[in-house]
Amino acid sequence: MNSLIFFCNFCFLPEICTNVSRDVCFVLFIAMASGTALIYDDEMTSYKLLWDDPVCDIEVPERLLASYEQLKHYHLVERCVHVPIREATEEEIMLVHSSEYLEVVKSTQTMNEEELRRVSGNYDAVYFHPNTYRCAKLAVGATLQLIDSVMSGKVLNGMALVRPPGHHSQRNAANGFCVFNNVAIAAQYAKRKYGLQRILIVDWDVHHGQGIQYVFEEDPSVLYYSWHRYEHQKFWPLLRESDYDAVGQGEGKGFNINVPWNKVGMGNSDYLAAFFHVLLPVAFEFAPELILVSSGYDSGIGDPEGQMNATPECFAHLTHFLMQLANGRLCAVLEGGYHLKSLSESVCMTVKTLLGDPLPLISGNMAPCLSAIESIQNVRAAHKPYWKCLMYEEATPLQDLSTKSQQMMEAELIQTSTHPVAEQAVGTANSDEVIKTDRFLESHMKKILFPVPPVKTAAAIVSKADAHLLPILVQVEMEMNAQQLKTLISGVDAELVTEEKALLSLQNMVAVLDKILKKEVCNGIAESPVASVSTTVALKHCIGFGLQRVLCIVVGDMDLELDLDDGKILLINICQKRRSEKTNSKYHISLHWKEDGEKNNFSSAVLGFILPVAYSYQPDLLIIVFGPNRSIGINGVSLLTSLLQGLAKSQSLVVIQDTEIKLVQSVAKALTAVSTPDFGAYAPASQENVLEIKRLRDQLQQEWKMLQCSVKDWISGT
Repeated sequence: MNSLIFFCNFCFLPEICTNVSRDVCFVLFIAMASGTALIYDDEMTSYKLLWDDPVCDIEVPERLLASYEQLKHYHLVERCVHVPIREATEEEIMLVHSSEYLEVVKSTQTMNEEELRRVSGNYDAVYFHPNTYRCAKLAVGATLQLIDSVMSGKVLNGMALVRPPGHHSQRNAANGFCVFNNVAIAAQYAKRKYGLQRILIVDWDVHHGQGIQYVFEEDPSVLYYSWHRYEHQKFWPLLRESDYDAVGQGEGKGFNINVPWNKVGMGNSDYLAAFFHVLLPVAFEFAPELILVSSGYDSGIGDPEGQMNATPECFAHLTHFLMQLANGRLCAVLEGGYHLKSLSESVCMTVKTLLGDPLPLISGNMAPCLSAIESIQNVRAAHKPYWKCLMYEEATPLQDLSTKSQQMMEAELIQTSTHPVAEQAVGTANSDEVIKTDRFLESHMKKILFPVPPVKTAAAIVSKADAHLLPILVQVEMEMNAQQLKTLISGVDAELVTEEKALLSLQNMVAVLDKILKKEVCNGIAESPVASVSTTVALKHCIGFGLQRVLCIVVGDMDLELDLDDGKILLINICQKRRSEKTNSKYHISLHWKEDGEKNNFSSAVLGFILPVAYSYQPDLLIIVFGPNRSIGINGVSLLTSLLQGLAKSQSLVVIQDTEIKLVQSVAKALTAVSTPDFGAYAPASQENVLEIKRLRDQLQQEWKMLQCSVKDWISGT
C-alpha cells in the first residue's frame, strides 16, 4: 500500500524525517487491508420449489439475493476480492459422494415436474428442479475456489454465498435442502491438494450437520464442532447421534463435538459461553491449519426454524474469535437462514469482521441460561478424556433437564425474562411476526453500527531501535497543551514525570488516547517509562470524558491507586506476586499466573476467565498495560491483545513500559491486523494455574455470570 510518510524529530526514524516542526507528535500505524474473498453468482438462484410443500417452501432464491443486496447496501462488495465461480468436477464431488448418488442428481436435469417430485420424495426435506444439479456443482465449485484463494495466499479469508446448502447431505443421499456437502468436500479437497493435517469445521447452523459428522467421525485430522437445536431428540433431524456424547468413532474419538440446545430462545450470551468454555479451548489445543465455517444463520433471531435470539452482531464476535486461529485462514460457506432480514444482516456482520472492521458492541444480558450451561457441562465432561485443556474438569454429565427442581426452573425463568432480546423471539413464520422482527432489526442495526475510524492504530513510540520492523508510519500533531496535561496529572505522583522523557511519553499517550476517544483512530499504543502514572492518568481522562465502563488489564507487578467502588473501572491485574485473596472484589481482580517457558499456556486464562469477565462487563473502552515483571511471555501478550479486540467497538489503548522490540511488534500486529500474530505452541495450563482460575471463578461467578460453565456454578450464581 502506498502512503505518504512524515516524521518529526521526536519520531523514532529522525534520519529520514522531512518535517521541520519540533512540536510533539505521534505516529499512526496504517494497517494494510487483509484480502477477503466474496464468491457469489446469480445463477445459484435459478432453481426453486415447483409444487406446494410446507416443509421446503422456506428454501427460496431470495435467500441469496437478499444477502448480496445487503452486502452492496453496506458497500462491502466493493471492498472484497472478486473470485470467479466454477463448476466442481465429478471427481471433486466424489471425494464425499458415491458415483451412484451423483448419477441420480445428474438425471434430474431432464425430468418433468412429476418425476422431480417423485425423486425428491426419496429423501428427507429435499426438492429437485431441472437446474438443481448445475447450481449444486456451482456451490461446490465456489467453495473450492475459496479454499484455493485462501491456501494460495491470494486472500486471507473469505465467504462463499452458495445455494443449495450442504451440511446435511450424505454419501448416498440428499437431505434437508442439501444436495452436495460443500464443506465436507472442501475439507477433503484441502487435505488432498494442500496436505493439511488439521482442519477445524465450525457449524453454527441451528440444525445438526449430520452429513459432515458421518464423513469425519473416524477422522482425527478434522475437528467438527456443531451446536444445534435438539430438544432431547425432538427436533429435526431427530438423531440420537446429535447429542453431546457422540464424540466420534475409533481414531476420531474426541474430534466430534456436539452442543445440543434443548430449548429455544438461546441468545448471544449462550453462544458466547459455548465458544469460551467448549470450542475455543479445544480449538487452540487442536491448532488447525484451516477453518471452515458452515455458516447457517437460522440460529439467528427471528428465524422460523431456529426460534433463537442471537442478534446479527453475535456472528461478528464468533467470526473474530475464529480469525485468531489457523493464521487467520478462514472460509465461511453459507448454509441455512430463512428470515431474510436476519440472514442478510448476519451475513454482513460476518463479512465486515473478515474485512477487519471494528466489532459492534454485543447486545443482551451477559448471562447464559441454565439449559445452555447444562449442555456445556455435559460436553466438557464427555470430552475430558480427549483434550488436555479439560484434564482437570471436575463436572460430570447431568441427567435429563426434566429432573431439575421447580426452584431451579423458577430461577431460570426470572433470569431469562430480563434478557432484552428475548421478547423478540419468533415462534412462527407468519407475516406479522416477520414484520415485527424486520422492524426490530432495522432499529437494532442503526443502534449498533458506527462509522469506521479513518485510521486503525495510533502509536506514541520514541524508541529508535529496530523501528524499521514496525508497520508503515505517518504523523499527526498532538493537540493537548501544557495546562491541560498539568490538570490531568494532578493527584498523581508528579515527581515521577519531571524527567523530559517521562513527560514526553505522557503527552504522547494522552494524544493517542484523545484520538481514540474522539473516534479519529480505532486503537493505539503508547510507550511509557512510568506506566503506572500513565495508566492512572489515562483512566482519569476516560472517566472525565464521560465513559461509564473502562476495563483496565495490567500485566505485571504494578500498583495503582484507584477508586473502583462506582464500577466505572474494572481492574484485572495479571501478576507474578500472589496477593491476598481478600484483595479481590468485583471491580479489582488479581490473577496470579506462572508462565510455562516459550509455550503458550495462557489460553486457558484468557478463554476461561478474562474473556468471560470482560464480556460480562461490556466496557466502553479497553486499556491494556504491560508493566514491569510481566507474568506472561510474548505469545501470551499476542493472544491477550488479539482476542480482546472484540470488546468496546475495538477501541483500546495499550501502554508499554518495556520497549523490547518483540513486545512492540506483537502488540502492533494484534492491533493493526497487518498479519495474524503467532501465539506459539500450545501447552496445557499447569494444575496450579488451573486451580487459580477455578478459585477466581468460584469467587466471582455470581458477579460475572459468563464465568459459569457448570450447573453448580449457575445455581451458586443465582
